This record gives sequence, structure tokens and C-alpha cells, in this order.
Amino acid sequence: MTTTTPATMAAIGTAARAAARTLALAAPAAKADALRAAAAAIRDGAAVILAANARDLEAARAAGRPGSFIDRLTLTPARIEAMAAGVEAVAALPDPVGATTATWTRPNGLAISRVRVPLGVIGMIFESRPNVTADAGALCLKSGNAVILRAGSESMNSAAAIHRCLQAGLAAAELPKAAIQLVPTGDRQAVGLMLSGLDGAIDVIIPRGGRSLVERVQKEARVPVFAHLEGIVHVYVDKAADLEMAKRLVVNAKLRRTGVCGAAEGLLVDRAVADTFLKPLIGSLIEAGCEVRGDSASVAADARAKPATDADWGHEFLDAIIAARVVDGLDGAMAHIARYGSQHTDCIVTDDAATAERFLREVDSAIVLHNASTQFADGGEFGMGAEIGIATGRFHARGPVGVEQLTTFKYQVRGAGQVRPV
Repeated sequence: MTTTTPATMAAIGTAARAAARTLALAAPAAKADALRAAAAAIRDGAAVILAANARDLEAARAAGRPGSFIDRLTLTPARIEAMAAGVEAVAALPDPVGATTATWTRPNGLAISRVRVPLGVIGMIFESRPNVTADAGALCLKSGNAVILRAGSESMNSAAAIHRCLQAGLAAAELPKAAIQLVPTGDRQAVGLMLSGLDGAIDVIIPRGGRSLVERVQKEARVPVFAHLEGIVHVYVDKAADLEMAKRLVVNAKLRRTGVCGAAEGLLVDRAVADTFLKPLIGSLIEAGCEVRGDSASVAADARAKPATDADWGHEFLDAIIAARVVDGLDGAMAHIARYGSQHTDCIVTDDAATAERFLREVDSAIVLHNASTQFADGGEFGMGAEIGIATGRFHARGPVGVEQLTTFKYQVRGAGQVRPV
């Protein structure tokens, strides 16, 4: 780290704090205008973004990065359009800042309101997915927060190109460009300065990346963290499931995009239907290009399946690999999920409403689904426009972190001269 990096990071923090004060009072229309202008800049700058992404991809391939990493890093015209559309969707959301969530009047006449306010300055540390630049920038701006973005070194060119579009949107709406800043270095020590809070400038840290990054953030952060460790996601196929639906859902949950945190990593099949369900389920995965690592029943059902090791049951593959196991009904599935899952996303496939309701009620994950692909574990699919991540902790935000989750609240108390009795 050069001697100028601490000074640079301190300046970024100071500018972000000043911008946060402006954004907290910015008119909803100004924020929406900035986001619409940013979306237009992303579309207009698609060729530049793709060229920057090509440089990142060339370096990643030269470094021998795996296919799942390359997929997360890759931008295409369709993905850039989705990015711009996501920014527009955030612009169209109701502005959360200043919304009153509850009101009541005390017997002494005090009128109390609970009102949403921004968190302040958010530090966003992410690795290989350059679209996070747009998602995080848009969500923070809409919720009245300044954000300091620190992209991984592998996605720096792509992130910088997208960041320029966001700053063009801010300029068009006459909002401070320091509202969305990108750390100008890939040096890992810059992360440490952010985790220290930049002398009180940062109010919350959100990590989005691999296990090593998130573990470092949780270990070293001196400010609150929206936790998201891993996406060890399961699909449980119950004895009352429709087999054709189950095949369709399992293949999509695993293979639509293997590198996202909502991708299924474990397949659990009810022992009561293993004789008839296991072979077609495993076969559909293998024929779609997925490696299946299974227990003895799974290997017996399809010789193409490989024997699983103990390490496979709680592993986030982020690749075309899944661990398959037969379990003793719903209770066996929930016990497996409790032991090996990460409280991120889990799904049940069944036509039995009572069984589904037990699963939805009792599985302690941030997102639980019934008869739907786990790939829907996404803020955009929840109608949030985009997400800054999937939080698996228990404090403040859980599940997709959107504009509402990026606010806190204050109490406004209106009186008429009341004093508290001695």
C-alpha cells in the first residue's frame, strides 16, 4: 500500500459523510432523476462497459480462474440491459426516506411517530460481480445513503466503467458526485481501512463475495456488518411432489446460473419415493451437464453419480455440481438443512399443503420457498428493483437487502408544552 492510500481513503470518507448529509434531505424527484439518467448512461455506454469487461475477463482467464468465477464476472449486452432496467426499477420504487411506519398518541397528549431515515454512509466490498456497482449505487442513492464501493481487483475495469455512468446520473440531477464513490485501488489493505470505519465515516459494511472475504469482514470490522456468509441452498423433494415439476425446478435451481448465491447445492429426496424419483431426478441433472455427488442410494440409482464425501454436504460449489441424498421425510430434510445449511435459501417441492406450511414455518432460513426455483432468491425478483445482497444474519435486515433495509428510523415526538412529573 502506498503512503498516499490512507490519505486517499480518509478523503473519500470525509466526502461521503458530507454527501450523506445532502442525500438525507434530497427530494425524491432528484434521486429518481439521477437514477434514470444513470440508467440511460449505462445503455449509452454499453460498448465502453463491454470493452472494460473484456479486459477483466482476459486477465481472469490468464490467471486460471474457474468457469463459475468467469460467469459471475462476465457482462453481456443482455446483462447490461438488465442492469440499466434494474436501476430504472429502483428509481420507480416508493421513496422510503421520511415514510411514517407507525403513529400513536400517549395519554398525556404526546403524539409519537416512527419515521424512516437513511443509515448514513455504507461501505460495500464486493468481488467478481461488476453489476453490484450499479445495484449498490442505485439502492443506496434511493435510500438516501452515500456509498463507498470497493470492487475486487478482478472487476476493477468493469466497475469503473459502470461507476462513471452512475456519476453522470448524479451530475445530471445536481447531486454530489461523492454520493457514489469507487475506491481507486485494488490493494487489499484498503479494505482494512474501510473495516476500521474510516475514522467514523462509515456506518455499516456490506460484504458480497467469497467465504474468505466475508470471514475477514466479520472478523475485522469495527462497524456493523450485514452478514452473508454462504449460499448452501437445498431443494427437498417430498413424497407428495409432482415428479415432472420437481425435475424442472431442480435443474433450474442448480443450473440456470451456477455462480449465484441462490443456486441449489444440495438435493434431498424423500425416502418414501426414492425408488421412483431418485433416478429421474439425478438423470435430469446429469443430462443437463451437472455432476452429481451422492450417497449410496443416489449412486445405486444412477451409476454416473459419484460417491459424495462428508465435505460435500455443507459445501457451496458455485459450479455445475450438486450433492444428492435420501432423507427420512420432512423431518429428515429439515434436520439435514439445520446441520449443513447456511440459513440462506431452501425450497420444498410438494403438493401437500400441510407439509409445505411446516417447512415454510420451521426451516430457519432467510428465504424459504414452496414449489419455486431457488434462483428466485433475488431482490429484483422480489419486486425490490435490485438488491445489495442477501443477509443471513438476524439483526435489522434479513434476506434481500433493498431500499427499506438500507434505512433505520427515528422517533418524532410532538407536544404542547408537556413536562414530565417528578
